[in-house]
Amino acid sequence: MNKVIVTGASGFIGGQTVIQFAEAGWYVIGIDRNHPPKAITEHTKKFLVSDFCSPEALELVAKTNADAIVHCAGTSLVGPSMKDPAPYYDNNVTCTKKLLDTIVQNKLKTRFIFSSSASVYGEPVFVPISEEDPKEPLSPYGDSKRMVEMMLHSYHQAYGLDYIGFRYFNVCGADYQSRHGQKSGATHIIARVLEAIHQDKDFNLNGVDCPTDDGTCIRDYVHVVDIARAHTLAAQHGASGFYNLSTGTGNSNREILNTAFEVTGKTINVIEGPGRPGDPAVLTGVSTKWNEQTGWEPAFSLQEIIQHAWNWYNHEL
Repeated sequence: MNKVIVTGASGFIGGQTVIQFAEAGWYVIGIDRNHPPKAITEHTKKFLVSDFCSPEALELVAKTNADAIVHCAGTSLVGPSMKDPAPYYDNNVTCTKKLLDTIVQNKLKTRFIFSSSASVYGEPVFVPISEEDPKEPLSPYGDSKRMVEMMLHSYHQAYGLDYIGFRYFNVCGADYQSRHGQKSGATHIIARVLEAIHQDKDFNLNGVDCPTDDGTCIRDYVHVVDIARAHTLAAQHGASGFYNLSTGTGNSNREILNTAFEVTGKTINVIEGPGRPGDPAVLTGVSTKWNEQTGWEPAFSLQEIIQHAWNWYNHEL
């Protein structure tokens, strides 16, 4: 039985990745500083509650010699990184280096699958964004992801590290069987509007004067199950380098609102406000490169993404 270690295994993406690998017949080991929910413990053979770079975690990595490590752990969110960058460089860069050093020093034949981010591109030069476009992050969060990408490339060249990295766009939705999903308080618009509907609260819509068809900004939303499926594909394919995981089209904020009202059968008061400074009107990516390697493409529509998230919130909140 193939073995995989998932860091950040209690989190939104890491947890869904655990489920995906377990259902594909892998022996799954989870590592996370947070205790796992029941659905995750049911899909792991072993779970270590610890930082992924703690001595016990690194010892587990060294002894397991897993076929793959999916590195989902890290400190996220752009906004907080601007105010307090230290944890981003410490957790995302310094701790990841310790993990990579463990692989190299123990001569492990482990495929390293890294959760990167579209934030490495910064302000887009072209839309939709391709992997060859400039990488000029605008936040310490984006910087930290880009720094790990550079480290992976150099470790591959110098030490033969087997790696692949995915630049996620907006990951959303929930497990389609409502076994796992995001915790309350998530920051992207789908989570925020569904929580507002669930709690019957007003919703603040930022920006209605963008140069788009309906005046609201467009973003690229990818179902978390599609992300997890890309991870399982990456564990079986020899491709290396960095790949976008995106739809290539995107949806506007007003489309999100209207679809959420349609799915839930409810409406709430929407308060229109000014856009946020520096927010691009359109931010989408192309995943042609990964599609050509593996045949991967997003399987879920916007309506399904919102339906699954809504099912989860009704199950969890």
